Amino acid sequence: MAFSVAGALMLSAAPFTAPVAEAVGNGPGYGGNETINTSILHTYDEMVSYLKTQEAKQKNMELEVIGQSVKGRDLYLVKYMTNPENPTILFLTQQHGNEQLTTEGALEFIKHLGTGKMKGVTDGVNILIVPMLNADGAMGDVDFSLEDYVASGDRNLTRYNAREVDLNRDHVNKIQPETQALHNNVMRKYDIDYMIDLHHQGTQSERDGQLVSGSILYPTTPNVDPDVLLKSKQLGAVVFNAVDSTGWGHIGKYSGGTAETISRNGIAVEYGISTLLFEMRGMSDHEYEPYVLGQKSNGYLIKQTITTLDAAVRAIADGSIADADVSFWDTLATQTNRPSEE
Repeated sequence: MAFSVAGALMLSAAPFTAPVAEAVGNGPGYGGNETINTSILHTYDEMVSYLKTQEAKQKNMELEVIGQSVKGRDLYLVKYMTNPENPTILFLTQQHGNEQLTTEGALEFIKHLGTGKMKGVTDGVNILIVPMLNADGAMGDVDFSLEDYVASGDRNLTRYNAREVDLNRDHVNKIQPETQALHNNVMRKYDIDYMIDLHHQGTQSERDGQLVSGSILYPTTPNVDPDVLLKSKQLGAVVFNAVDSTGWGHIGKYSGGTAETISRNGIAVEYGISTLLFEMRGMSDHEYEPYVLGQKSNGYLIKQTITTLDAAVRAIADGSIADADVSFWDTLATQTNRPSEE
């Protein structure tokens, strides 16, 4: 993948130092002018091949099929389970099929976990990764029209699964096969302590007058256990400190509701898992042009994902997450939408 190779090269020498370029929040939106080509993104089959190659290379990595999509695609879980007594974190990507750069970042992170840079880190933490929950939406293999979507390339990507259902509104009833697979074979099977649910939002959210590279939020349902909420805020502190301090990352507080049909709230309540939502800037495809981000920001968004996952894993592994200062949440501004210039 062209930009994945570029991103890997950018990360290879110094994985978490900022390259000389504009901050990710300043990358151009689509606007009818920017190149948006889905052929540079991993297809489902390419992702599966990539995962199997990494499994063959990494002795601590194991792949598990947790279920199938509406269209029959196997859904994968990547596992690094070194010690059942260790705390466990789950990274969930692409509940929405048109939000793929978090998946691209997760794939790069999986490769990163097999390098010497992570030697000893995974001894203290178990890692679970669902790299593409909505495989049908990511492939545009759906039972409704995508003719108004803006991206070019070999396919369009849509938010919904093949039945035009938003998987991130199905965490109470659990009707869709993808949601059932996640709950039956991941949430109920493994003793998970933390989860980061990775998404994309629109392109025009800002904090303190600057466009954000992403936004974060803990569970906001009143039914969440206070200790689960505290640990969720600590997880957010780790991510915020890692990304917002880079000079190229700029994080706002997401404005989210209390519904438990979404994973951030529902999973925290049902399983007592501390959860964090991370909404990266811009989408890979959409029928609404202002949501789609130009490809010039792809490398940064992948890097932001890797930085997020790396920081969370390290803080849990060494126990420093327990000392994370959550007071920043009291002053972190909730992002607002920048007014249109038209």
